[in-house]
Amino acid sequence: MLVRPLAQHSKTTLRKAWKHAVLPLHRKKNQLMAPKKKVSALIKLQIEAGKANPAPPLGPALGSHGVNIMDFCKAYNAQTQDKMGQIIPVEITVYEDRSFDFILKTPPAAALLKKAAGVQKGADNPLTTKVGSVTKDQVREIAETKMADLSARDIEAAMKIIEGTARSMGITVTD
Repeated sequence: MLVRPLAQHSKTTLRKAWKHAVLPLHRKKNQLMAPKKKVSALIKLQIEAGKANPAPPLGPALGSHGVNIMDFCKAYNAQTQDKMGQIIPVEITVYEDRSFDFILKTPPAAALLKKAAGVQKGADNPLTTKVGSVTKDQVREIAETKMADLSARDIEAAMKIIEGTARSMGITVTD
């Protein structure tokens, strides 16, 4: 079957043909792109950096979706070895063919505030009990770290979010 170049078709023929045309693959810079994989699950976990192992809670969470747990542990530990001691949240996307991708997030604001204030845990009753304090400069530094994951437009809005987290933990913010 011979196909005429587009320039030789009339406009009405092109309009009719375009409505019914279905391309199986997308074209980008004259290359065919592979079809997208179907997502089977999205798993969100908080794991200590460099210490992922197949033991619970990581093993059962990944094993129930058929992911090779050791492959994930090796990849996660390799990417987080420079952040040892911090808790790093991770979003794991599991596909139907049992392959996976993961995205590392910034440490939780509560963990960063506890580290800055030098406390083990937040207050049991934050309205009456204050367990520590942080300065505005420390809050700004934490807000700059968390800016990528927060839904704030600027650093001042991010600082307000971090200050609210500090208040709910019983940590006071000083100038």
